[in-house]
Amino acid sequence: MPLARSLSVTSLSGLEEWDEEFDLEDAVLFEIAWEVANKVGGIYTVIQTKARLTAEEWGENYFLVGPYVESNVRTQVELIEPTNPVLKRTIDKMNSSGCKVYFGRWLIEGSPYVVLIDVAFTAWSLDSWKSELWELCDIGVPWFDREANDAVLFGFLTAWLLGEYAAQSEEPPHIVAHFHEWLAGLGLVLCRHRKLPIATIFTTHATLLGRYLCAGNVDFYNKLADFNLDKEAGDRQIYHRYCLERAAAHCAHVFTTVSQITAIEAEYLLNRKPDIITPNGLNVKKFSAVHEFQNLHAQSKNRIQEFVRGHFYGHLDFNLDKCLFLFIAGRYEFSNKGADIFLEALARLNYLLRVNHSDVTVVAFFIMPARTNNFNVETLKGQAVRKQLWDTAQTVKERFGKKLYESLLVGQLPDVSKMLDKEDFTIMKRAIFATQRQCQPPVCTHNMLEDSGDPILNCVRRIGLFNSSADRVKIIFHPEFLSSTSPLLPMDYEEFVRGCHLGVFPSYYEPWGYTPAECTVMGIPSISTNLSGFGCFMEEHIADPSAYGIYILDRRYQGVDESCNQLTSFLFQFCKQSRRQRIIQRNRTERLSELLDWRYLGRYYISARHMALAKAFPDTYMYEFHEPTSTSGFRYPRPASVPPSPALSRHSSPHHSEAEDNDEDERYDEDLEAEKDRKNIRQPYALPVKNKSSVVLGANGNGDTSDKY
Repeated sequence: MPLARSLSVTSLSGLEEWDEEFDLEDAVLFEIAWEVANKVGGIYTVIQTKARLTAEEWGENYFLVGPYVESNVRTQVELIEPTNPVLKRTIDKMNSSGCKVYFGRWLIEGSPYVVLIDVAFTAWSLDSWKSELWELCDIGVPWFDREANDAVLFGFLTAWLLGEYAAQSEEPPHIVAHFHEWLAGLGLVLCRHRKLPIATIFTTHATLLGRYLCAGNVDFYNKLADFNLDKEAGDRQIYHRYCLERAAAHCAHVFTTVSQITAIEAEYLLNRKPDIITPNGLNVKKFSAVHEFQNLHAQSKNRIQEFVRGHFYGHLDFNLDKCLFLFIAGRYEFSNKGADIFLEALARLNYLLRVNHSDVTVVAFFIMPARTNNFNVETLKGQAVRKQLWDTAQTVKERFGKKLYESLLVGQLPDVSKMLDKEDFTIMKRAIFATQRQCQPPVCTHNMLEDSGDPILNCVRRIGLFNSSADRVKIIFHPEFLSSTSPLLPMDYEEFVRGCHLGVFPSYYEPWGYTPAECTVMGIPSISTNLSGFGCFMEEHIADPSAYGIYILDRRYQGVDESCNQLTSFLFQFCKQSRRQRIIQRNRTERLSELLDWRYLGRYYISARHMALAKAFPDTYMYEFHEPTSTSGFRYPRPASVPPSPALSRHSSPHHSEAEDNDEDERYDEDLEAEKDRKNIRQPYALPVKNKSSVVLGANGNGDTSDKY
């Protein structure tokens, strides 16, 4: 199935800056999502990180709308009186009519305004609103689906809020309402049915049916055109949810998805091709010192090494300086997240490292939350033994230092044979005896509630990787999210990622993929797939992704065994890199962080909002659509030096180009290469200032001013 090109899937410089500014003075933006100040999943990260840029663009006319959850409000929101007189009248009117609506500032970067609606307070209206939904749309919501019931209440209340705001405005307002996911989608459908003067945008971050189908181990992407959608949704008892999502996608002025792969999925499952693709970004913070992130990597790696020393006590027969830390993290979806293919590739990698007599040891971490009842006793004992050994070494060091000091004080060179007495040797022997271990280091750090049925542990039993001394690949399954307060591995997720060498995310279903994006921003190479939004995005914007530490695994056009062999090859080549080559690669990876900055990716959202305004208010705003032709402009070239892979470069440090291969004196210049890369990426654009103009949107999403109205 070919990847059809949508409006935004051109190179980044395809979205040119507007020559003149877009008029936002009399426009208001409401962004509606169930995860506003309410962390449930990845949409929370999207909205939270994007808020600062959007607040800078819209100023006092930007409002986020979400559910009121008291536990979240206490820690995340400062409740205040509305500053906008129209919004104040709107909220007062709704509160006097039996609702509870709160206004405040979300305490995140940008401090955006939030309107929080207490859904539970209006639960008495649920039956009447369900009846109205049935009469309007022929969608019936079962009483037992609490999440769908919340979606009905939230949808009717947001439509009420937007309609009341339009009614309270003295002049006809230009309202943009951006709805995220099916939980907020009903509000959009009601706005269109009531013919409110609102420009609507609907963004799906992952289709409902797509997630359910992939979880069922079907050949999803090859059968997209063959699914009986209504039957598949009905069989999974999500038909009413699917109808809400499909209705929102069809009613919206502008329909967007987060990636090209999700656009294909939406075109088949929701029967509408997205108008524009809005990739997810991050707020990238650059260090004043260019290589500060390398120092942070070294510090975090040392902390992981300390954990490994304790976990493998008694069997620490490998060199930690030649030990590579790999990890996979995310929701515990064994097949969707690619944990199955990762484990199989690790077994094959273990064989390759052993037959090639490699001195490299790989420790693979699986950070996926599962049902547990406590820490594994053997794992806790390992950390206690490590700490005891450290205390013993410090005690002996102090006694040794005191004798050395006294010897030097009287002007004599110390007699080394007398520096350690019998008591010191006794202390050290006791410490060594305590490190003896009869069992293998545990694979899992916790006691699993369903050990016999756990897919990761069952796969480990099948492939036989039990952390034995003969194995060059070790596995640590940490079935809990990381926390800096953990007695086992006291590190938060960001610190842990910085300390690893490679993130492995061979997902089968990943609409975007924040985990490899976070690795890139921290300068950590990662493996992604051409079925993830992140992988497709990087493949399009980088001429040679692997040279920049972004390995793209093909899971779309080849079978599972071929994909597993390719992943094994990626891992084996990575293990053969020298320390210098890994440092060079991390430098290249970190430079790609500018690609993922909201300062760049935010322009896709800006294009979507301008397109919606032009469709809803054609007398004021106007655009002309042109079919995209080909990718133009922005594209990271191949690095100035050969990619840091032993298969492609000499044993010495990388050189410049193949044409200069005979020049033995050629030196790798990191600063020169970085400067060449910087020339290929434009500086973050200035946000539009609010002036009067109209806009013409072309195929690449750029706006040209026009005198036509």
